[in-house]
Amino acid sequence: MEMWKESQLTQLSYSNEIDIAYQISLNFIKNLGYKFCAFSITSKTIGTQDHTFSRNNFPPAWNTQYKENKFIAIDPIVAHCNQSMLPIMWTEEVFSKTPWMWQALQQEGLQHGWSQSIHDQESGLCSILSLARSHCPISAYELYENLGFTVFISRHLHSLAAKALPKSVSKPIAPHLSPREVEVLKLSADGKTAYEISIILSLSERTVNFHVHRAIEKLGVCNKTAAVTKAVRHGVI
Repeated sequence: MEMWKESQLTQLSYSNEIDIAYQISLNFIKNLGYKFCAFSITSKTIGTQDHTFSRNNFPPAWNTQYKENKFIAIDPIVAHCNQSMLPIMWTEEVFSKTPWMWQALQQEGLQHGWSQSIHDQESGLCSILSLARSHCPISAYELYENLGFTVFISRHLHSLAAKALPKSVSKPIAPHLSPREVEVLKLSADGKTAYEISIILSLSERTVNFHVHRAIEKLGVCNKTAAVTKAVRHGVI
């Protein structure tokens, strides 16, 4: 490992203050060839607002636009990171269902980027680290070459940021699903389609989809697979 990398990562490992740790991480990431760095951690509890802690040096205009337009609800990067800890490259294809977001990223100098997440199953916390720049596309080789460093950074920032969240949300609240919603999710977990579930439960396919949609809303996720995963995690099914 190059000396500067070892030195900065050692410095980071000894930092106990989130703002100092973020600044060290930002400097390290800039030395890797990225201009922008964003970190956020979220604790999502059923029936309450999301508790989020974040730091980034993205353009102010982008942050304002993101907040005012509530992009977080439709951001495909956030959706991916909420369900997977595999890194994801920012591409036009990824933003195919939200092309206006892709255009806004390009306009704000965030043309090339990638993100990765850390999931804490016990506390229900999920953090996302994103790196971006305006010049030069990011190759798969470059991403995986730096993945070890960024995972180390993510875990350290995650640990410090978790302490900044309200203590009352350190443990997720089990969601309240109706008996029918639980039945539908259990059958979905077994790989049954909406049509097959409708036959088993003597319901219309439309009614089955309604129960799936209600479960998704209550669990605060974006699709059926995520609903099943979260329901299992909470011991609901």
